[in-house]
Amino acid sequence: MRVLHAAAEIYPLLKTGGLADVAGALPAVLKEQGADVRLILPGMPAIIGGLRDLELVATLGPAFGAAQLTLRLGRMPDGDLSAYVLDAPWLFDRPGNPYLGPHGLEWPDNPYRFAAFGWAAAHLAFGELDPAWCADILHCHDWHTGLAPAYLRANPASRVRTVFTIHNLAFQGHFPLQVFRELALPAALLNADGLEFHGQGNFMKSGLVFSDVLTTVSPRYALEIRTPEFGWGLEGVLSARGSRLSGILNGVDYEVWDPATDRLLPANYSPQSVQGKAVCKAAMQAASGLEINLEAPLFVAVTRLADQKGTDLILAALPALLRMGGQLIVLGTGERYLQDALEAAARASPRSVGAQFSYDEEMAHRMVAAADVILVPSRFEPCGLTQMYGLRYGTLPLVRRVGGLADTVIDADATPAHGGDHGSAGTAATGFVFDRATPLALEATIARAISLYADKDRWRQMMQNGMAQDYSWAASATRYRELYDALLAPSRSGV
Repeated sequence: MRVLHAAAEIYPLLKTGGLADVAGALPAVLKEQGADVRLILPGMPAIIGGLRDLELVATLGPAFGAAQLTLRLGRMPDGDLSAYVLDAPWLFDRPGNPYLGPHGLEWPDNPYRFAAFGWAAAHLAFGELDPAWCADILHCHDWHTGLAPAYLRANPASRVRTVFTIHNLAFQGHFPLQVFRELALPAALLNADGLEFHGQGNFMKSGLVFSDVLTTVSPRYALEIRTPEFGWGLEGVLSARGSRLSGILNGVDYEVWDPATDRLLPANYSPQSVQGKAVCKAAMQAASGLEINLEAPLFVAVTRLADQKGTDLILAALPALLRMGGQLIVLGTGERYLQDALEAAARASPRSVGAQFSYDEEMAHRMVAAADVILVPSRFEPCGLTQMYGLRYGTLPLVRRVGGLADTVIDADATPAHGGDHGSAGTAATGFVFDRATPLALEATIARAISLYADKDRWRQMMQNGMAQDYSWAASATRYRELYDALLAPSRSGV
């Protein structure tokens, strides 16, 4: 089974969010399970600079506004996973965020950049670029790869099967339809039954319409995105393809996220010996300028600063959190008005509130280890990984009941209706869950958490429950292998 994964970012080379973590972990686990898996990545500086043993595979000439497209093959820095990179300096050799320019706006040539990437992925999968390798399955991740299935569909000789995974439906890659007429796509695909969407072209819709099967990153999100509340205008397309859509929960790479072995922490700890967590907490309080007080419940948020992530709800609930004796540290980047508000809160209460406006992988690990509670009050959340990191580190997640958050966190007051068949209320609890996206609902849930924090025995039991959860990639990768097998079964039987 030969599988090509296409993604615009990948941990540890280039990361803006959870997509990079998935691209960095899932292909490697599939390879461990016996599949012949390779990656194709765009030639961002961090990616080209991080791959090992790059060798020329093909020179493709000028296309998509670039003077030359070059395909190279190398290896990921931390293993033997093979990775192709589309080297096109005119399109990809830019500093910083892979999608946004220095002023926070999308690069105006993004449709050409990611059309080139999708075109290369399709032609590589089909066997036209590397004479030594082709793919049975092309697995595309998010809108940046959405045209790849369309390019394959345009080739009647292609027998490559396609999987398209939605990581966040809110980001779709829609641009003027006229632009799509310049991207080497057949005119027959540029209509309402294809990738046209309300008079524009839409990369995400292309992936949804032209792929053989669709997945998303949690079972609940697979249901939510078929509704107007969460469908971002594409709920009709997704409902029509509902029989081809499934939710497979993302996993966690426990070689990277494990408090017992994490080299980024000031002290390690495990479910059997959690003393090191107090060391981590005191060190984080000191580093952030907070009062060093192990009895004060420490809340953290490691997040993109955005309304989607509920950052505004955290700000609205912050006065109540501080009145109840809590502390807060936030790590993230995003909307300027939210950053300004957090800066003001930190200035007003420097011994109780800290904020760092960057993405810092080491700081993220140290914060998750240090905290008592990790806040994820998202308005929508396809999967979420930080709550699963929190569970592993004995840090209780406080989340809204949406998407993957609902699939992974059991409320302290859970009943069978909201916590599944977990027996009596709270016996398998791993965190705190609320429903309405309002400051009052978040405040009430923070109050529940702080009240329960005083019950050290019950808190310790919830920590143990969380640390015992297994959200490793092994189970999720097995689901993908089963999906791949089902896709290839007709061709193997000669159909």
